[in-house]
Amino acid sequence: MHLNHKKLNFKVLFVLIFAVTVVLATCNRSVEIESRAWAVRMADSVIKRNPEPWMIDFRKTPKWEYTQGLVLKSIWSVWQTTEDEKYFRYVKAYYDQFIDSTGTIMLYELGDYNIDRINPGKVLFQLYRTTGDIKYKLAIDLLREQMRTHPRTREGGFWHKKIYPHQMWLDGIYMASPFLAEYAVVFNEPDLHDDVAHQIILMEKHARDESTGLLYHGWDESRQQRWADPNTGRSPHFWGRAMGWYSMALVDVLDFLPATHPDRPKVIAILQRLAEAITKYQDARTGLWYQVLDRGGVSGNYLESSASCMFVYSLTKAIRKGYIDYEYLSVVNKAYEGIIEHFIEVQPDGEVHIHQCCSVAGLGGDPYRDGSYDYYVGEKIRSNDPKAVGPFILASLELALLEK
Repeated sequence: MHLNHKKLNFKVLFVLIFAVTVVLATCNRSVEIESRAWAVRMADSVIKRNPEPWMIDFRKTPKWEYTQGLVLKSIWSVWQTTEDEKYFRYVKAYYDQFIDSTGTIMLYELGDYNIDRINPGKVLFQLYRTTGDIKYKLAIDLLREQMRTHPRTREGGFWHKKIYPHQMWLDGIYMASPFLAEYAVVFNEPDLHDDVAHQIILMEKHARDESTGLLYHGWDESRQQRWADPNTGRSPHFWGRAMGWYSMALVDVLDFLPATHPDRPKVIAILQRLAEAITKYQDARTGLWYQVLDRGGVSGNYLESSASCMFVYSLTKAIRKGYIDYEYLSVVNKAYEGIIEHFIEVQPDGEVHIHQCCSVAGLGGDPYRDGSYDYYVGEKIRSNDPKAVGPFILASLELALLEK
């Protein structure tokens, strides 16, 4: 019997390709399921630890705070993924406690000009869209009003807070810019996109270090702060979470910045430069990032969970959206594995904890925070901090979307 070797080889090749495809699809599917499961388990653990949503961030009394907004935004995303109404009810309960029928926000003072207070407003767009309740729109408008009159630097950059005059911080770009970018789309204020892009571009202009590509935590236009370099106005060090906030702001703003906007390519280029810079400072052994990014191995420095989760979220979303190359997938995968191995703990009852998060870090204030290396590594470290919890959930969901 004569065999047709060409046909046989083709059949063998076809079977091999099919088998490899099935294996890869199965692996991708398992990663998708696993990362989504981590998001759900963490969301359930948040609710278990904080039966009232205002208790997030170890609160003993209610507060309209950026940390609650961060975690509740992530839990809202879990609801969108699972369609389990308990997550929707949990998020809605927080906002209904604070917002009355006129859109007044309890414990919020517009005149404080605190940019952190804008962050909880991001979920209001979703609540208004889902429920149609006008009180959510009125609350959105109230927060928008703050940013109309918020104090600015001479170049138009938003001060971080009224009590921190002439200062722009990386944190503040995340707190307000995605909110304003979404407002511009939802309520047809296209010129607002110019302002949003301007904030991002200004921040990089004043905070980016050319030699490392990293961004300093803060910049003081007046050079009056003791932490500010007298020539540049920059703070002294590269704090991991500050760059984490900024990286999340970039990918979230791009969800709403129109494809035709002239500054969109500039924002994407900033994101690409940031991705390249933080990748250089990823810890080779664990895949994680340090509290002070460029001082790995220096006494007192430590691998920090909030920055690591924020970077995984930002890089994964940037890959999925096509802003950065797929070669960054190895960076993301190694980092996520490092998060699970080094930061995540699961109790026998299934409750999930995340450890090794810097509790808080800032500049100036009373007592004075000088932005020194010793200051950053000396701040309190705690577990289940919302600034790690929220980004861990968001990063897990982004990985599931990417694999899907």
